[in-house]
Amino acid sequence: MGMRILLADDHQIVREGLRTMLQKNQDMEVVGEAADGRTAVQMAEEMSPDVVVMDVGMPGLNGIEATRQITNKEPDAKVVALSMHADRRFMGEMLKAGAKGYLLKDGAFEELATAIRSVVADKVYLSPRIADVVVEDYVHRRNGGEPNAFAKLTPREREVLQLMAEGRATKEIAMDLRVSIKTIETHRRQILEKLNIYSVAELTKYAIREGLTSLDR
Repeated sequence: MGMRILLADDHQIVREGLRTMLQKNQDMEVVGEAADGRTAVQMAEEMSPDVVVMDVGMPGLNGIEATRQITNKEPDAKVVALSMHADRRFMGEMLKAGAKGYLLKDGAFEELATAIRSVVADKVYLSPRIADVVVEDYVHRRNGGEPNAFAKLTPREREVLQLMAEGRATKEIAMDLRVSIKTIETHRRQILEKLNIYSVAELTKYAIREGLTSLDR
């Protein structure tokens, strides 16, 4: 039986291209597609794929948080990250979240099948073009870089911040996360206090800068 693959990307044309490319390999089968991080988590639980190809920047729940949830719930699933940016912050957080591979989108069609086979064989696959970023990240951490959103905020606070930055109302966020409005208000207050940011515009800028969401929606 071939490797079972779940594709998670919010652009349908990207998913279609990846599906077409992967299914040319006899040992690979695309079993599902998700257009946002929360759906990807749900589908990974339902389908138990061998590999999840995960876009880093997605609405509702970004690829970093989705990867963290998937690897916690489905430890046998291997996650290969796709990103438009060779940013050490995104890459470092994806690997810390449990991803076993990281590719740049403009090289995905050439490298993805190789990356999938590598992670299924319990190897880590990083696009050769981002090797310098790995070294820079190591040096940056050794020298004590600035704490980012992933150090300052809890996973749930990061989820709430992303949804706030994407313009969701408190009631909508509470429904999405299946908690009370009061709980979301508490998270919101804690986020503002921890970040010392008190305007929606500045919160949105911060969320984009930290890779929790993007303008490309």
